[in-house]
Amino acid sequence: MSLDDNSLKMFQFIKRDALGSINIDPLQTGGKLTDAAKAALLEWGDGYSVCDYCGGVLDLIKKPPIEEFVHKALPEFLGTGAARVTNGARESKFAIFHSLAKVADGKNYVVMDSLSHYSSKVAAERAGLEIVFTKKVDKPEYRISPEDFTEAIEAGISAHGKKPLVTQITYPDGSYGNLADVAKIAKISHEYDVPVLLNGAYSVGRMPVNAKELGVDFIVGSGHKSMAASGPVGVMGVTDADSVYAQNLFQKSAYNKVKEVELLGCTSRGAPIMTLMASFPEIVKRTRPENWQKEVEAAQYFIKRLEDTGQFIHYGQKPHQHDLIFLESPGFFNISEKTKKGRFFLYHELKEKKIHGIKTGLTKNFKISTFGVGMENLKYVADAFEDILKKYDEI
Repeated sequence: MSLDDNSLKMFQFIKRDALGSINIDPLQTGGKLTDAAKAALLEWGDGYSVCDYCGGVLDLIKKPPIEEFVHKALPEFLGTGAARVTNGARESKFAIFHSLAKVADGKNYVVMDSLSHYSSKVAAERAGLEIVFTKKVDKPEYRISPEDFTEAIEAGISAHGKKPLVTQITYPDGSYGNLADVAKIAKISHEYDVPVLLNGAYSVGRMPVNAKELGVDFIVGSGHKSMAASGPVGVMGVTDADSVYAQNLFQKSAYNKVKEVELLGCTSRGAPIMTLMASFPEIVKRTRPENWQKEVEAAQYFIKRLEDTGQFIHYGQKPHQHDLIFLESPGFFNISEKTKKGRFFLYHELKEKKIHGIKTGLTKNFKISTFGVGMENLKYVADAFEDILKKYDEI
C-alpha cells in the first residue's frame, strides 16, 4: 500500500457500534473502565509516562505509588505473599510455567482442566511443557470435579513416569462460567506434592478470590477482562513469598542484578498499570461478598427469565454462581432459518434496541455476561429477547 495521508487514515478507526448500548459481552463487562481509570488513561497514555519515574525497577516506583500497589495492596487483595503486574494473564501463566520448567529435568508436563483457555495451552507449549487434560465434561452442567484431577494426575504419572510440574484450574471456565471446587482440587494436588495454579481471568476483580484461603500456590488475573483496566495487563501472585517457587519466579538476571528474568526486566507500564491502579478502589469494593452476591442473584434472575420462555436452555452449574452464562436458543435459531436476514437478524434486532455483546451471526448458542449490567437493564434485555421472539412468532 502507499503510505500517503489518505491511506493512513484507515488506521484512525473509532469504534462506535456499541456507543450508548447495554453491554452484555462476556469479554468486556468486567473490563469497563471506571471514571477514575478514564482520567488516568488520558493523563498517563504517553509511551514513557511511567518509565520517566523509574530508577531501574518499575515496580519500586514510589510516586506514582506503584511500589505500594504491587508489593502491599495487590498481595493483600490476592491473598498472596508476593505479586507482580504483568502484560496479561497468559504472560503470567507463561512466567509461572517457565519458572517451574527451567529447574526441572527432562520432558515435563502440566495437568489442566479440559475447559482451560487456549492461552493456557500456548503458555505451556511455549514453556516446553506437554499437557495432560482432565476428562471431557458433558452437558448440561459441564462440571469439572476434583476426582477428574486425581484421574488426570494418575494418567500423567503412568504416561510420563513422574508427577506433573503443576496443576492448573480455570476458575471459572471461560465457556460456561462454572466454579470448580478449588480447595478440594488443591488438596488432591498437594497430596502428590504438586503445586497449583489458579487461572482467575474471570474471577479476580469480579468476585472474592483469596489464593491462600483456596489453598493454591499461584494465582493469575486479567486486568482488562475483570479489573476495569485498559489492556493488555494482568496480575500474578505466589502464595508463599519465601518458597522455592517464588525464588525461581522472581529470579534476578546475571547481567543486570535488579531485573527479574521471567518478567523480562519490567512488564506493564504506562496506561495499563495506571488504569489498573486507578480502578483498584472500586475493584476492592465490588468484590466484597455482599456486592458479589448481588451479581450472582442478577445472573440467576436473568437465566430464569429466559428459561421461563421455553426458548432458551442454560448450560452450566445450577444454581449458577457466576455472571458468565452460556445459552442455547432454539427459538432464535429457528427464526434465523426462516428470515431473510438469516443468522444476522439477531444482531440487527439487538442493535436497534441498543443491546451489544452477542457476536454477529450467532443465534443457536452464545455466551453473555450480566456483570455490572444492573437489574433494570437486565429486565430490559430480557424483555427485548421476549419481544424479538414474539415479533417473529408467525414466521
